[in-house]
Order: sequence, then structure tokens, then C-alpha cells
Amino acid sequence: MEQGGVIEKPVIAYNTYGKLNENKDNVIFICHALTANSDADDWWHGLFGKGDIFDWDKHFIVCVNNLGSPYGTSSPKHIDPATNEIYGLDFPFYTIRDTARLHLKLLEHFKIDKIKLLIGGSCGGNIAQEIAFSLKDKIDNLVLLCCSSREAPWVIAIHEAQRLVLEADDTLSHKTEDAGAKALRACRGTALPYYRTQKSFNIRQNEIDLNIIDNFRASSYINYQGEKFVKRFNAPCYYTLLNALDTHNIGRNRNSIEDALAQISANTVIIGFESDLLIPVKEQQFLAKHIPNADYFEIKSIYGHDAFLIEHEHIRKAIRTKINL
Repeated sequence: MEQGGVIEKPVIAYNTYGKLNENKDNVIFICHALTANSDADDWWHGLFGKGDIFDWDKHFIVCVNNLGSPYGTSSPKHIDPATNEIYGLDFPFYTIRDTARLHLKLLEHFKIDKIKLLIGGSCGGNIAQEIAFSLKDKIDNLVLLCCSSREAPWVIAIHEAQRLVLEADDTLSHKTEDAGAKALRACRGTALPYYRTQKSFNIRQNEIDLNIIDNFRASSYINYQGEKFVKRFNAPCYYTLLNALDTHNIGRNRNSIEDALAQISANTVIIGFESDLLIPVKEQQFLAKHIPNADYFEIKSIYGHDAFLIEHEHIRKAIRTKINL
């Protein structure tokens, strides 16, 4: 790891779709968001299919589970060989750059040194920037959605609020599968409004009964999403993922952010969503300004930050405006 931590025999979980051609030049590499997994056809299914962006009849599509995630790659859920217990919060400190380096290890495993399309949204966009910086002209095309050149104080503050919620649960430090589960439910509820918009809540969770005074639809929605998150995720993993996300800064130890972005040579599409509260469009506009061959596309949506998982038709149109797959 960047900060000196060590994982012996790290595990990398990944999904592939399609076949690698003889020249190994038909690779699409997908970097997933904070709480997603490597099965991109599950959470980005709207962009998969014959003739679509992710066409596995034409391309070899790879998505790697992020370092620290509970979906297979080395994480706090795994056993620490030094203690023979679950790592939990003792998992070695890691950065977004460490995650990108682990992704690059998988490319080495496949003996792939050229990517036709590198794409990532949100946290995945941060990882994709690091990969694009590392591989330089080995990336033909790059698509970055609702991400930034560094984690802004606004976002770090939102992450810290979530960490405070997690830390309020005394079980968070336990070496068990359900450590911090109660707080994880509350943590998800705290974060969710930042991923959507006031307009989307007012439309989808609006009350029909004018006389209602409790059991609001908005409250039920937050509780439902919290329960769902607990069933599929892990609190120590989420805690360390938030820490890693805060380390994102493409310019760290590289003179400046502008200089680092200037070294990304891929044909680039930057996509922002005008209603994104978490990572506002000015962050994507900054990326487009400083990546040499980048075009910026802004999409209107009521879904805020989560629009990159929903607005498939608009995303498809923006990508195809500049990139021929």
C-alpha cells in the first residue's frame, strides 16, 4: 500500500463479458462506484446489449471489485493471516491510488496493455483517472461521470458525518460479520438524500393523504433503503471505503492537479448531471477544462448524483457523440 500497509496474497474479484480478441485491443474496462460490485451487467444493465455501449459480442468487458469492498476483493471481511481473525477495522489503510494499482494487476494478469474504453462513474471515475494517468497513451477512450479531480471538503464533510454515525455503534470494532450493522442502517439513511434531489423526493415520496401526520412515505423509503443496505453490505468495509475515497486527489505528489490532468491523453468524454448535489457539475467542468482532449456533456435529470445509474439514453448519446465503439 502507499502508506506502507501490506496485504499478503491479495484477492481480486472480477467479472468479464465477451472474449478477448487476438490483438487484445477490444477491451472495455469499467470502474464501479462506492457500494457497487464487479457485476456491471447488474447495476448498469441499461447500457449492455448487442449494438450498445457494452456489447460483449464485440468487446471484452472487465469490471473489478474495488479494494476494501465486501464483494470478493481483499477487504475488512477477509481473514488477517497474522491473527486468524476477520480484519475488521484493522484492515491496512489504503487509498484510491492503491485500488487503481490493484486493478492494473488484473490487466497484467490478462497481459492487456491497451484499453479501448475506460469508464467510471462517481468513485469509479476517480479510480479511472488514476488508471488513465498511469497508462497514458495506452487508453484510447475515457469516460468520466459525476466525479472530480479531488475529493472536495463538502464531500469529505458528508463522509465524516457518516463515519460519526458508524462510530456511535460500539460493535463497529468487533471482529464479526455483523459488526456495526445497526449504525450502517442509520448511516445509509444519512447519506441517501445527497445522492438524490429534493425534486425526486417530492415527486416519488409525496403524500396522497393530506391529513397524514406520521408514517410518511419519505420516512419509509429511508428506512427501507437502510435495511436493504445492511443486508448487502458491511459496516467496516463501508468505513474504510469512505476513508479511501477521501484520499482521492489526482494531483497529490504530482506537482499540481492541472499538471496531472494534462498528462491524460485519451479521447475523453466528461458527463455531469445538473442536479447533482454531491459532486456538482463545476467539478466535471474543471476536469474537461484540464484534460487536453476532453469534451463536456451536461445532462438534466431529477435524480441527482444517482442519475449516472439511471439516465442510460442520455449517457449513451453523450458517449457516442465523441467515441466510436
